[in-house]
Amino acid sequence: MTILQTRRRFLASAASAAVLGGLSPLLPAVARPARAAAPLRLAVERRVLEVMGKPASVFGIRQPDGTAGLVLDPGQRFLVDLANRAGEDTVIHWHGMTPPYAQDGVADANRPLIRDGASQGYDFEPRPGTHWMHSHHGLQEQRLMAAPLIVRTADDRRADVQEVTVLLHDFTFKDPAEVLAGLTGGAMDHGGGHGSGHGGHGSGHGGAMPMMDHSNMKGMGGMTMAAMDLNDVEYDAYLANDRTLDDPEVVRVERGGRVRLRLINGATSTAFHIDLGVLDGTVVAADGNPVQPVTGRRFGMVMGQRLDILVQLPAGGGAFPILAQREGERQRTGIILATPGATVGKTAGLADAAAGPVDLSLERRLTALDPLSERPVGAAFTIRLTGGMAPYVWTIDNRPFGEHRPLTVRKGQRVSITMVNESPMAHPMHLHGQHFQVTALNGTALAGAVRDTVLVPMNGSATIAFDADNPGRWPLHCHNLLHMATGMMTELVCKQTI
Repeated sequence: MTILQTRRRFLASAASAAVLGGLSPLLPAVARPARAAAPLRLAVERRVLEVMGKPASVFGIRQPDGTAGLVLDPGQRFLVDLANRAGEDTVIHWHGMTPPYAQDGVADANRPLIRDGASQGYDFEPRPGTHWMHSHHGLQEQRLMAAPLIVRTADDRRADVQEVTVLLHDFTFKDPAEVLAGLTGGAMDHGGGHGSGHGGHGSGHGGAMPMMDHSNMKGMGGMTMAAMDLNDVEYDAYLANDRTLDDPEVVRVERGGRVRLRLINGATSTAFHIDLGVLDGTVVAADGNPVQPVTGRRFGMVMGQRLDILVQLPAGGGAFPILAQREGERQRTGIILATPGATVGKTAGLADAAAGPVDLSLERRLTALDPLSERPVGAAFTIRLTGGMAPYVWTIDNRPFGEHRPLTVRKGQRVSITMVNESPMAHPMHLHGQHFQVTALNGTALAGAVRDTVLVPMNGSATIAFDADNPGRWPLHCHNLLHMATGMMTELVCKQTI
């Protein structure tokens, strides 16, 4: 056994012991022998981004050459040194990865924040697919502390397909603390999101921003938005790879070529409808996991989710907008695929009509290529998604994070969790440390996609199942950052034994 293998086993044991016994903080996540392969370098840093002609101070997660995020080759380890040059403490979550507990990128009693000026090492086997990385501390994610994380497979390399990654954001010139304080009236007394031992999400914010008034806005079927809230915040802009449709990214593609769109909804509080325009698209993966092909031109995607969509470009070429329209609104963003010599015209930042809600229509059509095996459920839970806009508090079982017991399971158990939404908004629910299969929607059984984030609609439910194979304390939370910040989170605790 090599020294590195021994160290990895020790770290896994230490993480499991911390779960069982509440140990003092763990050792650094990685200690490599001198002759190990050189790690990739990432830095969390500040940058100035121009949005609609105005400068904005935001964060970035970049390689030394300025490349945002990472693309790993088939078989390449996630061997990374992350330097914090943000000017404040942080921690980066590797969304979609299933690493050992100590390396998940969430701060708690056993896993400290990365102090400003410090570095942290990571070394684990990455999970293939389209994933991303983002802050899991405070409201830093709203300030664009996020980047793509792509892990390619051997099949990806063999395929004659051009890959195009698109990271979507919602953007505000305001301090995110002011945005949240405007919604809560400045009252944040729950410890918020990860405030009680998980990275300090949402506590102690000041400033003011009026809550949106939906009373005169009509939703689907004539329902007022007061009864069906789709959005919490009016944002200043919506970004695709850091750009608006005033100055979109133009990606050069071949006439008659095939493109794999790797779409990531990294928005803080916005679900999008992906609109391919005149192109037909085929969804081939959800949250990095292969699915049976599903074709169409419009696909819903909520916060935290990823979709891989194959598109075939016409032999005659042209310019093809790939758009993301905010649910319930006309605002949109996107990129342009353009073949050589094509004229790229102006694409309006407002659609002709408001979009409806993102619903479960795509989710119902998705089927995993590698589903769970048939076996009895060893641990079953039902949780209720609760809370509301006034007061602006979002909870699980009417309690904010830190006030209810975690869901405790034993390693190796088949686990089922039913999430029942009793609140007036939909919630994209994300589980760390495990990928799950969607096994029921609104009480109707199905053999759905394997993924890590699922939409639970208003007055609806979603059931997920997975084999608990990764010991640790894993957050289960709404991926609307503002909802998590006010309490919509719990934990799944996977122990070696119970």
